[in-house]
Amino acid sequence: MMKKKCAAITGVGAYVPPRILTNKDLEKMVDTSDEWITTRTGIKERRIADEETATSDMAVKAAEEALQKANLEVEEIDLIVVATITPDMLFPSTACIVQDKLGARKAACFDLSAGCTGFIYGISVAAQFIENGTYQNALVIGAETLSKIVNWEDRNTCVLFGDGAGAVVLKEVAGDAGILSTYLGSDGSGSVLLKQPAGGSRMPASLDTVEQKLHSIHMNGNDVFKFAVKVMGEASLTALEKCGMGKEDIDFLVPHQANSRIIQSAIKRLKLPEEKVVVNLNKYGNMSSASIPVALYEALQDNKISSGDIIVMVGFGAGLTWGASVVKWL
Repeated sequence: MMKKKCAAITGVGAYVPPRILTNKDLEKMVDTSDEWITTRTGIKERRIADEETATSDMAVKAAEEALQKANLEVEEIDLIVVATITPDMLFPSTACIVQDKLGARKAACFDLSAGCTGFIYGISVAAQFIENGTYQNALVIGAETLSKIVNWEDRNTCVLFGDGAGAVVLKEVAGDAGILSTYLGSDGSGSVLLKQPAGGSRMPASLDTVEQKLHSIHMNGNDVFKFAVKVMGEASLTALEKCGMGKEDIDFLVPHQANSRIIQSAIKRLKLPEEKVVVNLNKYGNMSSASIPVALYEALQDNKISSGDIIVMVGFGAGLTWGASVVKWL
């Protein structure tokens, strides 16, 4: 009997810009305070890309490190998926730009837009290409330059977001390691709660849309918070149930890094000790689709994750979307 093909993460890379914007810096820009931001979000600082740096630039740097860690040559990449809500441009896809910069000539490429859940959606899609035998090696990248679509006069949103990129190599392996299950969900009735109103076909760019700052992030923070608190634990438990596991099987939880209170609610729901939860939002803020892979990268750099560990990655975002993935580490 042939062993089932599994998609396993064999390399992880990350990149964050060097510029650090602290809460103290923000105190000089908008009506806020370090105490207010820290108490409500857990964020102390975030990374900000310079004017010349686009999403693809950071994506390439994270991808190159992931490929190196996976001992994979660029020519062996079959698929590139870039999860982002801040593409270099509406078209072509940022994934195609990344392909060209990497020199991955044989890779199929596309972008995926699922807000902050984008990375979970991305690895779910890429894993299925591998499991059904279409491809052997996939590169999944979550990358964002959110600082370029933030309204720096809106104190409710500008304190939350940062820039960065994380990448993983998914490879076909035999055996029981790899991505065990993924659970994805959406509720389009919540699309009004978190959005960038202008720049698409509904509201094309005009002098009026620019003056009204409609090309920046607009968020109903209270409703998004309530949704996130509910869905983080539920999504994790559903993904575990799909592969015959329970919360007691979790070795590490890697949640989307949006708000410390949301993460605490997931910890409580899953009854996890804090040492089993990867948290770095104090350093980076909310990097949307980049937050989970960057947190995973840092956990590996700190030698927290070992072969055989059960990792749950879980996120939520604009759409509204949510998703969780259970991984047995190779």
